[in-house]
Amino acid sequence: QVQMVESGGGSVQAGGSLKLSCATSGLTFRLYALGWFRQAPGKEREFVAAIDESGGGTNYADSVLGRFTISRDNTKKTMSLQMNSLRPEDTAVYYCAADLAGGSGYREAKTYDYWGRGTQVSVSS
Repeated sequence: QVQMVESGGGSVQAGGSLKLSCATSGLTFRLYALGWFRQAPGKEREFVAAIDESGGGTNYADSVLGRFTISRDNTKKTMSLQMNSLRPEDTAVYYCAADLAGGSGYREAKTYDYWGRGTQVSVSS
């Protein structure tokens, strides 16, 4: 049984930082591309960042480029999202996800095979 569990969310003031982690079990971690998505109240789930199977390739939404950094540890089977210079508009539930196929659809939620339950990030002004 595949499990993905996010942690590290919380409340922070604008300009602050948080580091999210995603622990996994039950999947051959090194074979999966990984992504972070977020969903704010009343909005659709949106792409935040993705990383390929080796960790050598990353992609970011324009809104977080230069502020967020995605990384993975294939030995520990974990993924992280370092979030700096947080803004109130970053407030959302953040989800980690895994995609076996990889490829060009990494910005689309429907591409991903497995999801965590999310962790809340709240940024106050």
